[in-house]
Amino acid sequence: MSATASEPAGRFRIRWSARLRLTLLYGTLFFVSGATLLAVTYLLVVQSPASKGTKVTTMNASRNPAVREITAEISYVADRERQEAQRTLLTRSGIALGVMTGVSGGLGWLVAGRVLRPVRVMTERARRISAHNLHERLAMPGPADDELKNLGDTFDGLLARLNVAFDAQRRFVANASHELRTPLTLQRTVIEVALSKPDPDVKALRAVCERALAIGEDQERLIEALLTLASSQSGVFRTEPLDLADVVTDVLDDLAPTRPGNVTLDISLAPAATEGNTSLLERLVTNLVGNAQRYTPHGGWIQVTTGLQDGAPTVRVVNSGPVVPREAIPSLYQPFQRLGHRSARADGHGLGLSIVAAIARAHRARIVTEQGPEGGLDITVTFPRRREELYGVPLSDPPRTPARERPGRPA
Repeated sequence: MSATASEPAGRFRIRWSARLRLTLLYGTLFFVSGATLLAVTYLLVVQSPASKGTKVTTMNASRNPAVREITAEISYVADRERQEAQRTLLTRSGIALGVMTGVSGGLGWLVAGRVLRPVRVMTERARRISAHNLHERLAMPGPADDELKNLGDTFDGLLARLNVAFDAQRRFVANASHELRTPLTLQRTVIEVALSKPDPDVKALRAVCERALAIGEDQERLIEALLTLASSQSGVFRTEPLDLADVVTDVLDDLAPTRPGNVTLDISLAPAATEGNTSLLERLVTNLVGNAQRYTPHGGWIQVTTGLQDGAPTVRVVNSGPVVPREAIPSLYQPFQRLGHRSARADGHGLGLSIVAAIARAHRARIVTEQGPEGGLDITVTFPRRREELYGVPLSDPPRTPARERPGRPA
Protein backbone atom coordinates (compact mmCIF):
# COMPACT_ATOMS: atom_id res chain seq x y z
CA MET A 1 0.00 0.00 0.00
CA SER A 2 1.23 3.48 -0.79
CA ALA A 3 -0.11 6.97 -0.19
CA THR A 4 -0.69 9.27 -3.11
CA ALA A 5 0.40 12.90 -3.13
CA SER A 6 -3.10 14.14 -3.96
CA GLU A 7 -4.74 12.32 -1.04
CA PRO A 8 -4.73 13.60 2.55
CA ALA A 9 -2.11 12.30 4.94
CA GLY A 10 -3.01 9.05 6.61
CA ARG A 11 -5.09 7.76 3.67
CA PHE A 12 -3.66 4.93 1.64
CA ARG A 13 -4.54 3.54 -1.74
CA ILE A 14 -4.26 -0.17 -2.41
CA ARG A 15 -2.29 -0.97 -5.53
CA TRP A 16 -4.47 -3.57 -7.20
CA SER A 17 -1.72 -5.31 -9.11
CA ALA A 18 -2.31 -8.45 -11.10
CA ARG A 19 -0.41 -10.42 -8.49
CA LEU A 20 -2.66 -9.15 -5.69
CA ARG A 21 -5.80 -9.85 -7.70
CA LEU A 22 -4.65 -13.39 -8.48
CA THR A 23 -3.80 -13.94 -4.81
CA LEU A 24 -7.26 -12.78 -3.73
CA LEU A 25 -8.79 -14.98 -6.39
CA TYR A 26 -6.86 -18.05 -5.23
CA GLY A 27 -7.72 -17.33 -1.58
CA THR A 28 -11.39 -16.73 -2.32
CA LEU A 29 -11.67 -19.93 -4.34
CA PHE A 30 -10.02 -21.92 -1.55
CA PHE A 31 -12.26 -20.33 1.10
CA VAL A 32 -15.45 -21.01 -0.87
CA SER A 33 -14.40 -24.59 -1.60
CA GLY A 34 -13.37 -25.19 2.03
CA ALA A 35 -16.56 -23.67 3.41
CA THR A 36 -18.66 -25.79 1.06
CA LEU A 37 -16.75 -28.91 2.09
CA LEU A 38 -17.17 -28.02 5.79
CA ALA A 39 -20.90 -27.43 5.38
CA VAL A 40 -21.43 -30.73 3.55
CA THR A 41 -19.38 -32.63 6.15
CA TYR A 42 -21.27 -31.00 9.05
CA LEU A 43 -24.65 -31.85 7.49
CA LEU A 44 -23.59 -35.45 6.91
CA VAL A 45 -22.48 -35.73 10.54
CA VAL A 46 -25.68 -34.14 11.85
CA GLN A 47 -27.93 -36.31 9.69
CA SER A 48 -26.12 -39.56 10.48
CA PRO A 49 -28.03 -42.12 12.68
CA ALA A 50 -25.28 -42.02 15.30
CA SER A 51 -25.80 -38.31 15.78
CA LYS A 52 -29.57 -38.49 16.22
CA GLY A 53 -29.36 -40.22 19.57
CA THR A 54 -30.54 -43.66 20.71
CA LYS A 55 -33.72 -44.42 22.60
CA VAL A 56 -32.85 -46.16 25.82
CA THR A 57 -35.66 -48.62 26.47
CA THR A 58 -36.04 -51.38 29.00
CA MET A 59 -38.68 -54.05 29.19
CA ASN A 60 -41.59 -52.92 31.33
CA ALA A 61 -39.79 -49.54 31.72
CA SER A 62 -43.12 -47.74 31.46
CA ARG A 63 -44.35 -49.56 34.63
CA ASN A 64 -41.29 -48.60 36.68
CA PRO A 65 -40.88 -44.87 37.49
CA ALA A 66 -37.22 -45.31 38.51
CA VAL A 67 -36.32 -46.88 35.19
CA ARG A 68 -38.07 -44.11 33.29
CA GLU A 69 -36.11 -41.49 35.22
CA ILE A 70 -32.78 -43.20 34.55
CA THR A 71 -33.65 -43.56 30.88
CA ALA A 72 -34.53 -39.88 30.56
CA GLU A 73 -31.26 -38.93 32.30
CA ILE A 74 -29.22 -41.08 29.96
CA SER A 75 -30.98 -39.59 26.88
CA TYR A 76 -30.38 -36.06 28.16
CA VAL A 77 -26.68 -36.66 28.74
CA ALA A 78 -26.30 -38.33 25.34
CA ASP A 79 -28.01 -35.45 23.55
CA ARG A 80 -25.83 -32.91 25.36
CA GLU A 81 -22.65 -34.79 24.51
CA ARG A 82 -23.76 -35.05 20.90
CA GLN A 83 -24.49 -31.33 20.64
CA GLU A 84 -21.18 -30.49 22.29
CA ALA A 85 -19.33 -32.72 19.82
CA GLN A 86 -21.09 -31.04 16.92
CA ARG A 87 -20.20 -27.57 18.22
CA THR A 88 -16.61 -28.64 18.74
CA LEU A 89 -16.45 -30.08 15.21
CA LEU A 90 -17.89 -26.89 13.72
CA THR A 91 -15.62 -24.58 15.74
CA ARG A 92 -12.40 -26.48 15.07
CA SER A 93 -13.25 -26.92 11.41
CA GLY A 94 -13.87 -23.18 11.10
CA ILE A 95 -10.53 -22.42 12.78
CA ALA A 96 -8.79 -24.87 10.45
CA LEU A 97 -10.55 -23.30 7.46
CA GLY A 98 -9.39 -19.84 8.49
CA VAL A 99 -5.79 -20.99 9.00
CA MET A 100 -5.69 -22.84 5.68
CA THR A 101 -7.26 -19.85 3.93
CA GLY A 102 -4.41 -17.69 5.18
CA VAL A 103 -1.86 -20.33 4.15
CA SER A 104 -3.49 -20.63 0.74
CA GLY A 105 -3.32 -16.84 0.38
CA GLY A 106 0.43 -16.92 1.04
CA LEU A 107 0.90 -19.82 -1.35
CA GLY A 108 -1.30 -18.01 -3.88
CA TRP A 109 0.96 -14.94 -3.60
CA LEU A 110 4.01 -17.08 -4.33
CA VAL A 111 2.31 -18.95 -7.18
CA ALA A 112 1.02 -15.71 -8.71
CA GLY A 113 4.52 -14.26 -8.60
CA ARG A 114 5.85 -17.38 -10.27
CA VAL A 115 3.19 -17.27 -12.97
CA LEU A 116 3.68 -13.54 -13.62
CA ARG A 117 7.47 -13.70 -13.67
CA PRO A 118 7.61 -13.96 -17.50
CA VAL A 119 5.33 -10.93 -17.70
CA ARG A 120 7.73 -8.94 -15.52
CA VAL A 121 10.65 -10.06 -17.68
CA MET A 122 8.82 -8.97 -20.83
CA THR A 123 7.95 -5.63 -19.22
CA GLU A 124 11.54 -4.92 -18.20
CA ARG A 125 12.92 -5.86 -21.62
CA ALA A 126 10.23 -3.90 -23.44
CA ARG A 127 11.05 -0.78 -21.40
CA ARG A 128 14.64 -0.94 -22.64
CA ILE A 129 13.59 -1.11 -26.29
CA SER A 130 13.25 2.17 -28.16
CA ALA A 131 13.61 3.46 -31.70
CA HIS A 132 17.40 3.17 -31.34
CA ASN A 133 17.49 -0.56 -30.49
CA LEU A 134 14.50 -2.08 -32.26
CA HIS A 135 16.74 -4.95 -33.28
CA GLU A 136 16.53 -6.36 -29.74
CA ARG A 137 13.93 -9.01 -28.97
CA LEU A 138 12.20 -10.39 -25.89
CA ALA A 139 13.20 -13.97 -26.83
CA MET A 140 10.97 -15.61 -24.22
CA PRO A 141 11.83 -19.24 -23.41
CA GLY A 142 9.26 -21.97 -23.04
CA PRO A 143 7.32 -24.55 -25.03
CA ALA A 144 5.78 -23.55 -28.33
CA ASP A 145 2.19 -23.87 -27.04
CA ASP A 146 2.76 -21.71 -23.95
CA GLU A 147 0.48 -18.67 -23.91
CA LEU A 148 3.09 -16.31 -22.45
CA LYS A 149 5.71 -17.43 -24.96
CA ASN A 150 3.20 -16.87 -27.76
CA LEU A 151 2.62 -13.37 -26.39
CA GLY A 152 6.37 -12.72 -26.37
CA ASP A 153 6.76 -14.08 -29.90
CA THR A 154 3.90 -11.87 -31.07
CA PHE A 155 5.58 -8.85 -29.54
CA ASP A 156 8.87 -9.85 -31.20
CA GLY A 157 7.06 -10.02 -34.54
CA LEU A 158 5.67 -6.54 -33.92
CA LEU A 159 9.17 -5.26 -33.13
CA ALA A 160 10.49 -6.81 -36.34
CA ARG A 161 7.81 -5.07 -38.40
CA LEU A 162 8.45 -1.78 -36.61
CA ASN A 163 12.17 -2.16 -37.24
CA VAL A 164 11.55 -2.64 -40.95
CA ALA A 165 9.16 0.33 -41.01
CA PHE A 166 11.63 2.58 -39.16
CA ASP A 167 14.47 1.57 -41.49
CA ALA A 168 12.28 2.28 -44.51
CA GLN A 169 11.31 5.64 -43.01
CA ARG A 170 14.94 6.57 -42.38
CA ARG A 171 15.89 5.63 -45.93
CA PHE A 172 12.92 7.57 -47.27
CA VAL A 173 13.83 10.70 -45.28
CA ALA A 174 17.46 10.46 -46.38
CA ASN A 175 16.53 9.95 -50.02
CA ALA A 176 13.89 12.68 -49.93
CA SER A 177 16.37 15.09 -48.38
CA HIS A 178 18.88 14.28 -51.11
CA GLU A 179 16.30 14.61 -53.88
CA LEU A 180 15.10 17.96 -52.52
CA ARG A 181 18.60 19.32 -51.93
CA THR A 182 19.87 18.49 -55.43
CA PRO A 183 17.54 20.82 -57.40
CA LEU A 184 17.98 23.56 -54.81
CA THR A 185 21.75 23.33 -55.18
CA LEU A 186 21.45 23.30 -58.97
CA GLN A 187 19.11 26.29 -58.92
CA ARG A 188 21.46 28.23 -56.71
CA THR A 189 24.44 27.35 -58.87
CA VAL A 190 22.68 28.51 -62.04
CA ILE A 191 21.78 31.83 -60.43
CA GLU A 192 25.27 32.35 -58.96
CA VAL A 193 26.90 31.66 -62.34
CA ALA A 194 24.65 34.22 -63.97
CA LEU A 195 25.35 36.81 -61.28
CA SER A 196 29.09 36.20 -61.47
CA LYS A 197 29.19 37.58 -65.01
CA PRO A 198 30.19 41.25 -64.97
CA ASP A 199 27.71 42.39 -67.61
CA PRO A 200 25.12 39.70 -68.46
CA ASP A 201 22.81 40.44 -71.37
CA VAL A 202 19.05 40.01 -71.40
CA LYS A 203 19.24 36.77 -73.36
CA ALA A 204 21.56 35.18 -70.80
CA LEU A 205 19.38 36.33 -67.89
CA ARG A 206 16.29 35.03 -69.64
CA ALA A 207 17.93 31.63 -70.12
CA VAL A 208 18.88 31.56 -66.43
CA CYS A 209 15.31 32.44 -65.40
CA GLU A 210 13.89 29.74 -67.65
CA ARG A 211 16.34 27.23 -66.23
CA ALA A 212 15.48 28.24 -62.65
CA LEU A 213 11.76 28.04 -63.49
CA ALA A 214 12.19 24.52 -64.88
CA ILE A 215 14.06 23.47 -61.75
CA GLY A 216 11.27 24.94 -59.59
CA GLU A 217 8.64 23.03 -61.55
CA ASP A 218 10.64 19.85 -61.01
CA GLN A 219 10.66 20.57 -57.27
CA GLU A 220 6.89 21.09 -57.34
CA ARG A 221 6.39 17.72 -59.03
CA LEU A 222 8.60 16.06 -56.45
CA ILE A 223 6.77 17.66 -53.52
CA GLU A 224 3.41 16.76 -55.05
CA ALA A 225 4.57 13.17 -55.46
CA LEU A 226 5.74 13.07 -51.84
CA LEU A 227 2.39 14.44 -50.63
CA THR A 228 0.51 11.89 -52.71
CA LEU A 229 2.66 9.11 -51.30
CA ALA A 230 2.05 10.30 -47.73
CA SER A 231 -1.71 10.65 -48.22
CA SER A 232 -1.90 7.20 -49.81
CA GLN A 233 0.01 5.60 -46.95
CA SER A 234 -2.30 7.19 -44.37
CA GLY A 235 -5.26 5.24 -45.80
CA VAL A 236 -7.76 7.97 -44.80
CA PHE A 237 -9.90 9.03 -47.76
CA ARG A 238 -13.42 8.92 -49.09
CA THR A 239 -14.51 6.20 -51.46
CA GLU A 240 -17.24 5.96 -54.05
CA PRO A 241 -18.45 3.43 -56.61
CA LEU A 242 -16.53 3.76 -59.87
CA ASP A 243 -15.50 1.94 -63.03
CA LEU A 244 -11.82 1.40 -63.72
CA ALA A 245 -12.53 1.71 -67.45
CA ASP A 246 -13.78 5.28 -66.93
CA VAL A 247 -10.77 6.12 -64.78
CA VAL A 248 -8.35 4.85 -67.44
CA THR A 249 -10.23 6.71 -70.18
CA ASP A 250 -9.94 10.02 -68.31
CA VAL A 251 -6.26 9.45 -67.64
CA LEU A 252 -5.46 8.58 -71.26
CA ASP A 253 -7.33 11.66 -72.44
CA ASP A 254 -5.19 13.84 -70.17
CA LEU A 255 -1.99 12.10 -71.27
CA ALA A 256 -2.83 12.32 -75.00
CA PRO A 257 -0.75 15.47 -75.64
CA THR A 258 2.33 13.87 -74.04
CA ARG A 259 2.18 10.51 -75.80
CA PRO A 260 5.28 9.76 -77.86
CA GLY A 261 4.21 9.43 -81.48
CA ASN A 262 6.55 6.52 -82.22
CA VAL A 263 5.14 4.22 -79.48
CA THR A 264 2.11 2.06 -80.28
CA LEU A 265 -0.63 2.28 -77.67
CA ASP A 266 -3.11 -0.62 -77.55
CA ILE A 267 -6.19 0.02 -75.39
CA SER A 268 -8.77 -2.61 -74.42
CA LEU A 269 -11.21 -1.37 -71.79
CA ALA A 270 -13.96 -3.61 -70.40
CA PRO A 271 -16.22 -2.67 -67.45
CA ALA A 272 -14.52 -3.19 -64.09
CA ALA A 273 -16.70 -1.82 -61.27
CA THR A 274 -15.15 -1.36 -57.85
CA GLU A 275 -15.09 1.19 -55.02
CA GLY A 276 -12.33 3.63 -54.25
CA ASN A 277 -11.07 7.19 -54.34
CA THR A 278 -11.22 8.56 -57.87
CA SER A 279 -8.32 10.99 -57.49
CA LEU A 280 -5.97 8.39 -56.04
CA LEU A 281 -6.92 5.78 -58.62
CA GLU A 282 -6.33 8.30 -61.40
CA ARG A 283 -2.88 8.91 -59.97
CA LEU A 284 -2.29 5.15 -59.84
CA VAL A 285 -3.18 4.73 -63.51
CA THR A 286 -1.28 7.89 -64.45
CA ASN A 287 1.87 6.58 -62.82
CA LEU A 288 1.52 3.14 -64.41
CA VAL A 289 1.01 4.53 -67.91
CA GLY A 290 3.55 7.31 -67.41
CA ASN A 291 6.13 4.82 -66.18
CA ALA A 292 5.47 2.66 -69.25
CA GLN A 293 5.80 5.67 -71.57
CA ARG A 294 8.98 6.82 -69.92
CA TYR A 295 10.80 3.51 -70.30
CA THR A 296 9.38 2.26 -73.60
CA PRO A 297 11.98 2.75 -76.36
CA HIS A 298 11.33 4.19 -79.80
CA GLY A 299 9.22 1.83 -81.87
CA GLY A 300 7.96 0.00 -78.77
CA TRP A 301 4.42 -0.61 -77.62
CA ILE A 302 2.20 -0.19 -74.56
CA GLN A 303 -0.92 -2.19 -73.78
CA VAL A 304 -3.55 -0.94 -71.27
CA THR A 305 -6.50 -3.17 -70.37
CA THR A 306 -9.27 -3.25 -67.77
CA GLY A 307 -11.80 -5.95 -66.98
CA LEU A 308 -12.65 -8.78 -64.60
CA GLN A 309 -10.18 -11.49 -63.68
CA ASP A 310 -11.80 -14.34 -61.75
CA GLY A 311 -14.62 -11.92 -60.98
CA ALA A 312 -12.31 -9.24 -59.56
CA PRO A 313 -11.84 -5.84 -61.28
CA THR A 314 -8.33 -5.34 -62.64
CA VAL A 315 -6.25 -2.81 -64.52
CA ARG A 316 -3.23 -4.06 -66.43
CA VAL A 317 -0.37 -2.17 -68.10
CA VAL A 318 2.23 -3.98 -70.22
CA ASN A 319 5.07 -2.37 -72.16
CA SER A 320 8.05 -3.41 -74.20
CA GLY A 321 11.55 -2.29 -73.41
CA PRO A 322 14.78 -3.39 -71.75
CA VAL A 323 14.66 -6.64 -69.83
CA VAL A 324 14.20 -6.06 -66.10
CA PRO A 325 15.88 -8.69 -63.89
CA ARG A 326 13.27 -10.63 -61.96
CA GLU A 327 15.11 -10.16 -58.66
CA ALA A 328 15.17 -6.38 -59.19
CA ILE A 329 11.39 -6.02 -59.60
CA PRO A 330 10.51 -5.71 -55.86
CA SER A 331 12.99 -2.85 -55.42
CA LEU A 332 11.16 -0.78 -58.05
CA TYR A 333 8.34 -0.27 -55.55
CA GLN A 334 10.67 1.34 -53.03
CA PRO A 335 10.88 5.17 -53.02
CA PHE A 336 13.67 6.71 -55.11
CA GLN A 337 14.71 3.37 -56.58
CA ARG A 338 15.74 3.29 -60.24
CA LEU A 339 17.50 0.73 -62.40
CA GLY A 340 20.54 1.98 -64.22
CA HIS A 341 19.60 0.60 -67.64
CA ARG A 342 16.10 2.13 -67.35
CA SER A 343 17.42 5.67 -67.41
CA ALA A 344 16.33 6.47 -70.98
CA ARG A 345 14.04 9.50 -70.72
CA ALA A 346 14.03 8.86 -66.95
CA ASP A 347 13.06 12.35 -65.87
CA GLY A 348 11.13 11.09 -62.83
CA HIS A 349 12.14 10.89 -59.21
CA GLY A 350 11.75 7.16 -58.59
CA LEU A 351 8.44 7.64 -56.78
CA GLY A 352 6.01 6.48 -59.45
CA LEU A 353 5.72 2.81 -58.57
CA SER A 354 6.08 3.43 -54.85
CA ILE A 355 2.99 5.67 -55.07
CA VAL A 356 1.24 2.93 -57.04
CA ALA A 357 2.05 0.44 -54.26
CA ALA A 358 0.83 2.83 -51.55
CA ILE A 359 -2.48 3.56 -53.34
CA ALA A 360 -3.05 -0.13 -54.05
CA ARG A 361 -2.35 -1.04 -50.42
CA ALA A 362 -4.77 1.66 -49.22
CA HIS A 363 -7.47 0.14 -51.46
CA ARG A 364 -6.67 -3.42 -50.38
CA ALA A 365 -5.63 -4.15 -53.96
CA ARG A 366 -3.00 -6.70 -55.01
CA ILE A 367 -0.17 -5.98 -57.41
CA VAL A 368 1.43 -8.69 -59.54
CA THR A 369 4.52 -7.57 -61.45
CA GLU A 370 6.22 -9.79 -63.98
CA GLN A 371 8.68 -9.45 -66.81
CA GLY A 372 7.06 -8.31 -70.03
CA PRO A 373 6.89 -10.58 -73.09
CA GLU A 374 9.36 -8.31 -74.95
CA GLY A 375 11.20 -6.81 -72.02
CA GLY A 376 9.67 -4.07 -69.91
CA LEU A 377 7.10 -4.85 -67.23
CA ASP A 378 3.73 -6.57 -67.00
CA ILE A 379 1.85 -5.00 -64.06
CA THR A 380 -1.62 -6.15 -62.98
CA VAL A 381 -3.50 -4.43 -60.13
CA THR A 382 -6.46 -6.47 -58.81
CA PHE A 383 -9.04 -4.68 -56.67
CA PRO A 384 -11.58 -6.15 -54.22
CA ARG A 385 -14.88 -7.08 -55.78
CA ARG A 386 -17.09 -6.11 -52.80
CA ARG A 387 -17.11 -3.37 -50.19
CA GLU A 388 -16.55 -5.80 -47.30
CA GLU A 389 -13.41 -7.02 -49.04
CA LEU A 390 -12.21 -3.43 -49.31
CA TYR A 391 -12.40 -2.74 -45.57
CA GLY A 392 -12.97 -6.02 -43.75
CA VAL A 393 -9.91 -8.10 -44.70
CA PRO A 394 -6.38 -6.89 -43.88
CA LEU A 395 -4.01 -7.14 -46.81
CA SER A 396 -1.16 -9.60 -46.51
CA ASP A 397 1.59 -10.30 -48.96
CA PRO A 398 -0.22 -10.63 -52.30
CA PRO A 399 -0.14 -14.13 -53.70
CA ARG A 400 1.05 -14.53 -57.22
CA THR A 401 -1.65 -15.22 -59.76
CA PRO A 402 -1.51 -18.36 -61.89
CA ALA A 403 0.38 -18.19 -65.12
CA ARG A 404 -1.71 -16.59 -67.83
CA GLU A 405 -1.42 -16.11 -71.56
CA ARG A 406 1.04 -13.37 -72.46
CA PRO A 407 -0.19 -10.63 -74.74
CA GLY A 408 1.47 -10.56 -78.08
CA ARG A 409 2.84 -7.43 -79.62
CA PRO A 410 -0.04 -5.25 -80.79
CA ALA A 411 -0.45 -4.86 -84.50
